[in-house]
Amino acid sequence: MVTAAHSRGETPGTPQKNRFTGPARGTRILVAGGGYVGMYTALHLQKLLRPELARGDVEILVVSHDPYMTYQPFLPEAAAGSISPRHVVVPLRRVLDKCAVLIGEITAVTHAKRTATVSTLATAEEGTGAVEIPYDQLVIAPGSISRTLPVPGLADYGIGFKTVEEAIGLRNHVIEQMDIASSTRDPAIRAAALTFVFVGGGYAGVEALGELEDMARYTARYYHNVKPEDLRWVLVEASDRILPEVGEEMGRYAIRELRRRNIDVRLETRLDSCENRLVVLSDGSRFPSRTIVWTAGVKPAPVLAATDLPLNDRGRLRCTAELRVEGTDRAWAAGDAAAVPDVTSAEPGALCAPNAQHAVRQAKVLAENVAASLHDRPAKQYAHKYAGSVASLGLHKGVAYVYGRKLKGYPAWFMHRVYHLSRMPTLNRKARILGEWLLSGLFKREIVSLGSLEHPRAEFAIAAGATPGRTTGNGPATTRNTNTGDPEDTGDTGTPGPEKS
Repeated sequence: MVTAAHSRGETPGTPQKNRFTGPARGTRILVAGGGYVGMYTALHLQKLLRPELARGDVEILVVSHDPYMTYQPFLPEAAAGSISPRHVVVPLRRVLDKCAVLIGEITAVTHAKRTATVSTLATAEEGTGAVEIPYDQLVIAPGSISRTLPVPGLADYGIGFKTVEEAIGLRNHVIEQMDIASSTRDPAIRAAALTFVFVGGGYAGVEALGELEDMARYTARYYHNVKPEDLRWVLVEASDRILPEVGEEMGRYAIRELRRRNIDVRLETRLDSCENRLVVLSDGSRFPSRTIVWTAGVKPAPVLAATDLPLNDRGRLRCTAELRVEGTDRAWAAGDAAAVPDVTSAEPGALCAPNAQHAVRQAKVLAENVAASLHDRPAKQYAHKYAGSVASLGLHKGVAYVYGRKLKGYPAWFMHRVYHLSRMPTLNRKARILGEWLLSGLFKREIVSLGSLEHPRAEFAIAAGATPGRTTGNGPATTRNTNTGDPEDTGDTGTPGPEKS
């Protein structure tokens, strides 16, 4: 029997003045975040607690910054045009039909009072400020953000690669740079436009570079004066290897494969500056580039610092093997935001890696433990031995290290696709992605840039007489240079897509 919390003074039958800020009729489970852990935990909870939800004994509230979950391993393929952007995201309201979904941002959590402070679009319109939402059980899974360094010029010209908006913005940006190179008479502008720098040799950086290099090489055949060999691709990695998750041997193979495609791989090298679009590396190299993609790691979401929950020295939540936040009651965490002990490791103090493989499995155990706590049953430990890793290096190319077996080339690429397709939520999304892959084998690749999507009101605002650069309802009304396809200097920094906090 679920024990509902009546400590907030709720009187049975009293109407609620607000759907979420007032006390719930039953036990409210607040899921903070709609990413891997947030969505999968809520999905499992609505199955495990189906009777309680039907009776109104339990309410599951998911607070997410976006109305969808992004399956990030497919972002490189979305950027390359192999998958439609809308198919790499899962709409939360459709999947979590037994849950309440609130689009907003949690700015603080006071677990001692069992309240979370939330800002939504409505609170901004109303001018009332953030609201406090009470809860009984907390699942905190805000995920992570890009980990940046104080590199001069990075904030002005750097491009991230963590969201679907950034992935599609980067695709548009790369094609627009080829348009600039094709139409300019200035050799310096052409060289800068055709130089693409990726900082970070992990999954995101290597896979994004591999897919986009494939796409750009294919696209070049449609330009009369841009050849594949004119494009310069540079991968900058601070350590002495790339893709450490696939092992040293497969990492060396990946470097050989990239260099065979004339990709300049710089190991033990850092980005020192990119001011004025001039890339300065720690090895002394200096060259202009209009594309600097930053994929050098992630860090926990800032909201964790605005809670009264215990954090480790890296800013992640200290958790037990049962995925309970250490030293607390009714607070749970998993994924990038949680430092979860790896009980399968012989190394003392080892933690589970913050990756999708652990996040999806942790979410299932977390949901089972939350349901068990509601019924006064003991929680179980999370234990999963790392199975291995797969990585794509572009179309029909990849590396894999799975259960001690090493694969490379087409078999590794095929395994990469099969594995991630199996992990994609919902049969709907699986079928659509598989269909797109099959069609891509029959028809030519799309090479269209839709850069105007980033400022959809710009054209109309100009036609209506808006001042160039003036902020409109959906962003700046930029003017467009019809010769290059590049926004003129109206405050645009060259960074595609909306900024994400």
